[in-house]
Amino acid sequence: MILAVICDVLGKENNGTTIAAMNLIRSMRAKGHTVRVVCPDSNRNGEEGYYVVHPIDFGPLNGYVSRNGVRIAQADEDMLRLALHGVDAVHIMTPFFLSSLAARIAFELGIPITAGFHCQAENFTNHIFLMNAHWMNHLMYKVFYRSLYRYAGCIHYPSQFICDVFEQEIGHATPHCVISNGVNKAFVRRSVQMPSELEDKFLVVFTGRLSREKCHKVLIDAIAKSRHADKIQLVCAGDGPLRKELIEYSERLPIRPIFRFFSREEMVRLLNCAHLYVHPAEIEIEAIACLEAISCGVVPVICNSLRSATRYFAKSDMNLFRCNDSSDLAVRIDWWLDHPEERCKCSQSYINYARQFDFDCCMDAMESMILDNIAATRIRSRSETEEFAEI
Repeated sequence: MILAVICDVLGKENNGTTIAAMNLIRSMRAKGHTVRVVCPDSNRNGEEGYYVVHPIDFGPLNGYVSRNGVRIAQADEDMLRLALHGVDAVHIMTPFFLSSLAARIAFELGIPITAGFHCQAENFTNHIFLMNAHWMNHLMYKVFYRSLYRYAGCIHYPSQFICDVFEQEIGHATPHCVISNGVNKAFVRRSVQMPSELEDKFLVVFTGRLSREKCHKVLIDAIAKSRHADKIQLVCAGDGPLRKELIEYSERLPIRPIFRFFSREEMVRLLNCAHLYVHPAEIEIEAIACLEAISCGVVPVICNSLRSATRYFAKSDMNLFRCNDSSDLAVRIDWWLDHPEERCKCSQSYINYARQFDFDCCMDAMESMILDNIAATRIRSRSETEEFAEI
């Protein structure tokens, strides 16, 4: 098939949406499909199969958007119509300007549409300091539905959690498939030599954008309260707008944390050295970063937030801590560091658990979803034509 993938955000693979998009693009091409990508990544100019549009000019807010490590695409009708000409299906990643226009054009042309759900309302409202305003989050979900998801023949939800949230907010069920974004096969348990400078330390890791909803400060406070604070090397893998603020905030810790972006290979090595993986984020659709950690056998301690799907990865109460409660998190961290045998048993159980998120299986399911939607759309179209002919 010829598949068009519409990406409001695409660039450096430093955020979940871009990673999910590139995984799908590479997988579909590897399966022999032709994939056209519409995106704002100027580095793709001239690259076969990419239709590059300009990013939105936010004027005085350009600096803030840049610090978030993303560029958001303009809605370019001419480029979209060029990219959609002759395609068999369209898959749309997020409900923003380019994607909303793509959905309307594809619907007008009768092209089968699937749409991924990779943005919680809070991922937007946290930037305008309304993350905890339910009325605003409810409004955003209504806007998402009206601008994109009502056009889709099938919605891809990375977790049952976000499916339930969205359907509750819009007030009815939607045609959908729940498919994990999948864990890259590179993330497996390996024998790795601990760097000499860390041999007498406990390595605690968190992977996530340096942004408000990821709650890095809760983790920093927990490390400060830990009985092992003087032996814990905290690594916060990622980048984002709060980088400078978090570095300054963490100066209270006995050992200076590491804040930086890691390549995939570096991340695999880091996780295979880690004693614990802590995921304090309050807002999360799936958290592939957590799945990558447990695939490497790292025991997780996860925020028990009602607005996060990640809490469902917990295998016991000791793998959960109360949302935004650094004291409770410190207790969990100390318990796991004090009980290496229990940590070893839990590690093995997580390696087995993570097999259900096999990347190839997830990408096979994505391909089936798109092909099934093509077939269903053709059946609906044929039925509507026959009904019209009988009138």
